[in-house]
Amino acid sequence: MPSVFAAGFALSISLILAIGAQNAFVLRQGLRRAHVGAVVLICCLSEAVLIFAGVAGFGVVAERAPWALEAMRWGGALFLLVYGLRSLHAAWTSTDALETGGAATQSLSAAIGTALILTWANPHVYLDTVGLIGAVAATYGPARWTFGAGALAASCVFFVTLGYGARGLAPIFARPRAWAVLDGIVGVTMLALAAKLALSP
Repeated sequence: MPSVFAAGFALSISLILAIGAQNAFVLRQGLRRAHVGAVVLICCLSEAVLIFAGVAGFGVVAERAPWALEAMRWGGALFLLVYGLRSLHAAWTSTDALETGGAATQSLSAAIGTALILTWANPHVYLDTVGLIGAVAATYGPARWTFGAGALAASCVFFVTLGYGARGLAPIFARPRAWAVLDGIVGVTMLALAAKLALSP
């Protein structure tokens, strides 16, 4: 059973390490020390629902409703396009208001809403976290829930480390220019992801 848990942990961490909108948002919240606990909790709870939906067989449902995945693909591409353009605009117009030591300007509800959208509007969440993890978990038979627990543990460790570990970078991001660079990288990444979704077969 420990080996099954480790297998789930390894697969999940390999999937979640990829740069994405959700990870970038958690990193940014961690750097600003703005509602980090709430954002990390939302991400972990969402991962729990998605992973165990996959383990329970949601991947099969997704295969039988390709139209749903297509709708999520285009919806996700549109959202990432808008998010990317907003990040590039922020990079171009960034000011001292973005200093890490300043007060958070985003409300708790806005932070939670953004975390939810970035998680649930991403089609890759359903293809990778639900479909792939669910498919691999099914090969473990009765031990599939242990595999799912390992996958969830990896996600939670990652988000906690990303959110709270970002504080170590705070001195670097005390300068507005650093925020501009981060926003620029996030913006370009989001536009690339949007293009990838739109152009994928």
